[in-house]
Amino acid sequence: MDLAVPIERNAAFAPHKAAIRFADADVDYATLAARIRHACGKLAAFDIGKGDVVAFLGFNHPEMLALLFACARLRAILLPLNWRLTAAEQARVLADAKPRLVLVTADFLGLAQALRGGLPTARWLALASAPAGWSDWTSVAPGSAAKPALAPAHEAPVLLCYTSGSTGVAKGVVLTQGALFFNVVNSVHMHDLTSADRVLTTLPMFHVGGLNIQTVPALHAGATVILHAKFDPDAALDAIERERVTLAVLVPAQLTAMMKLARWTTADLSSLRVLTTGSTIVSQAFVQRVHERGVPLIQVYGTTETCPIATYLRIEDARRKAGAAGLPALYCALRIVDENDNDVPAGADGEILVRGPNVMQGYWNAPAATATALRGGWYHSGDIGHVDVEGYLHVVARKYDLIISGGENIYPAEIENVLLEHPAIVEACVVGCPDERWGEAVVAAVVLKPGVRLSATDVMAMLDGRIARYKQPRAVRFMDSLPRTALGKVQREQLRAVVAA
Repeated sequence: MDLAVPIERNAAFAPHKAAIRFADADVDYATLAARIRHACGKLAAFDIGKGDVVAFLGFNHPEMLALLFACARLRAILLPLNWRLTAAEQARVLADAKPRLVLVTADFLGLAQALRGGLPTARWLALASAPAGWSDWTSVAPGSAAKPALAPAHEAPVLLCYTSGSTGVAKGVVLTQGALFFNVVNSVHMHDLTSADRVLTTLPMFHVGGLNIQTVPALHAGATVILHAKFDPDAALDAIERERVTLAVLVPAQLTAMMKLARWTTADLSSLRVLTTGSTIVSQAFVQRVHERGVPLIQVYGTTETCPIATYLRIEDARRKAGAAGLPALYCALRIVDENDNDVPAGADGEILVRGPNVMQGYWNAPAATATALRGGWYHSGDIGHVDVEGYLHVVARKYDLIISGGENIYPAEIENVLLEHPAIVEACVVGCPDERWGEAVVAAVVLKPGVRLSATDVMAMLDGRIARYKQPRAVRFMDSLPRTALGKVQREQLRAVVAA
């Protein structure tokens, strides 16, 4: 059976129950099931079938979820595009994925117009109210949906999410229907998720965190998802109070923005059973700040490659193990290893390895990178951590110098590569420094050619339009040289301390 079957089943059990509340309007389970069937027909009209990629460019929207389940039924693959990327970054993703159809919401028609020429073989459609020169998704006449492919649904790729790598090159993570299903099982166990829950989704669903930690699991369980197009701290608090939200995933940057509001101390949070956070290293002190409002905060650990749930705390451990990333998920195994992939004892730091049916099938069009990441049958995360004597994971660092700012993954190499194109810059290193609001702030350390003058404004100007705004440095530090090891490698930790000071 495919991922859309539970939606049909929930529509049979509770047809008039709200599946999704979006923009103050409800989509009940019967309507959601009908939308999925309708989307299948529309995709079939464009001859979309097994292995074909369908892209979605837009803020969170119920139609994106309908597309995901329709792709599952047809054995096609959904590519949710990161709307925060620049046109140049989007073009690279599209050139690699080669979607056959791209569905665009009204907010991004201008960006899409600039991208269409680079992908002329794809069909580009506006979600609704298409401007001149565009076709309208709502007006597409459904065709006859093809029979599902013979390949078992669990083995069929269904989701393609791009994540930058340590080299600064975006890689497409291929997740199967089986990966999403076992991620659902892990989430249900993590949150004690039931049909009675009301789940708030404000994270962008182009991230597996926004899509898979609670949203897809909630629809599988027959719960109600309160879906926001994008995050706003006031609107999030309004929804928690008005909609009597029971569960939500909020990264530390979102929680920080909410805690800065004057109403944080008086808002009615009594409906919340628990809040879930992750995406970065979460301190015990931060967890305590949330607990002081009487709401348990639990942490989840994982990556795009793990769909993402790999380890987690449950509600009963929220206070006792504050700051820990939890035990291995119900359907996950975990190892901590040294540089030779040998297991290390409890308390010793090493690279975090994950194995389970939720782990990616591989990287799109990148067999060498896939073989490296999945060597020995284990996903090598590049993250550093240790397990305590009870087996709980504690994440302490990132092997490949990943910066996580506001819940977004930022890889220094991508920014450094652009900086080094400037003729006046001879060395560049990008690091993350602690930041109260964002978790980490991006800082660029730059060494100029002797006798050359360059301002921070000049440096930022060359990044504009080349690198997404959320990746751009919040500060530029000019240095005479970068600290290096005897082998010439930049000592990032030493540099981080210098620029932070």
